[in-house]
Amino acid sequence: MKPRLAITTGDPAGVGPELALKILGDREITDRCVPILFGDLAILQSVGQRLSLPLPQQIVPRTAGLAAIAKIDQPAIFDFASPLDGFRPGIVDRATGAASFAYVVDAIDAALAGQVDAIVTGPIQKEAWHAAGIEFPGHTELLAQRSQADRCCMMLTSHDVSCALVTVHVGLCEVPELLSTEKILQTIRLAHAAISRQRGRPARVAVCGLNPHAGEGGMFGKQEEERWIVPAIEAARSEGLSVTGPLPADTAFVPAMRRQTDVYVCMYHDQGLIPLKTLAFDEAVNVTLGLPIVRTSVDHGTALDIAWQGIANDTSMKQAIRMAIDLAKNESPEEPAKANT
Repeated sequence: MKPRLAITTGDPAGVGPELALKILGDREITDRCVPILFGDLAILQSVGQRLSLPLPQQIVPRTAGLAAIAKIDQPAIFDFASPLDGFRPGIVDRATGAASFAYVVDAIDAALAGQVDAIVTGPIQKEAWHAAGIEFPGHTELLAQRSQADRCCMMLTSHDVSCALVTVHVGLCEVPELLSTEKILQTIRLAHAAISRQRGRPARVAVCGLNPHAGEGGMFGKQEEERWIVPAIEAARSEGLSVTGPLPADTAFVPAMRRQTDVYVCMYHDQGLIPLKTLAFDEAVNVTLGLPIVRTSVDHGTALDIAWQGIANDTSMKQAIRMAIDLAKNESPEEPAKANT
């Protein structure tokens, strides 16, 4: 039986609806899974008409309840009928923020209830969430809270580079106070397990320092490397994991180091995402490790400047769907295997 995937269409003002419809034209995708688009029929109809993209024939109203999803056996739209009158593509809007949040919440609940086998999330506009009064800074925090996961982390993975993040959507000034030996060790363990499954052998993990030159022996910063990062590395090694570091982040991603590394553990968001998006912007997949459900995502944002224009690249979305299918069929959510990236 093909797995059912909840594919959230992201912020209606961005490229998410276009990407969601584009994947329906890929027979490889539709032959391997049942894609269920969590979004608004009216929005998807408008995008489809503008860009000549077909819509699924089956429409299930949200008012039918999440239980109705379990009966879907062909590509479908789970229609929220959100109040979106007056919004414009490419413009941040509180109404589109509220709509995209509702898509994700219902997708999580459907996965937790076993009505879908995995979630693939389209891009959200965090500014729109904030305008709608939503306190979560992003998907990862919402997923952790709603699924009651006590240990999880974001990992972005591609053929060229994979990065797991110790901290995610916080200001740079907040990062040091959020670090701890246990949190770093937990991220190392999750990343090691995931990439070991993906590669079919024990992963080689490289851990970045927080400060320039990895602290230069305590000269920079407040000895975060000595207090938290080094003890986490030593603990991971004592468990038999292959871990190097702490490495200066400015040289950690050079070609010679990438050839020796399967996954990087990065202390903060941009430390990992700048090199990853430079090397693999169109093909990387975002996976949330440590959840009781499978969740993958595109590695990019809403691209408001090209919304509804038919030029959005759907490679990352397709890669996220392929990985979600493999995870749903074969492995636990925190140990991605056989990912087609």
